[in-house]
Amino acid sequence: MVHMCTVVPISLTVGANRIVPTVAIPHPLGNPALNHEEEKELRRKLVEKALRALTVKVNGQTVFEDQ
Repeated sequence: MVHMCTVVPISLTVGANRIVPTVAIPHPLGNPALNHEEEKELRRKLVEKALRALTVKVNGQTVFEDQ
């Protein structure tokens, strides 16, 4: 399982093993300041990062910052 979150320390506290940081608390998977196409691309990148995280074998908690 991948936990996509805006506050990584909370994910670490609850014991998530694969953590993908997202944008901001009110808009975890988006950014209302972007136009439609830019926001779609941002969301796609975040979901693709989470899917890649699922393919990685982890030992303990891992934060996927720049993968």
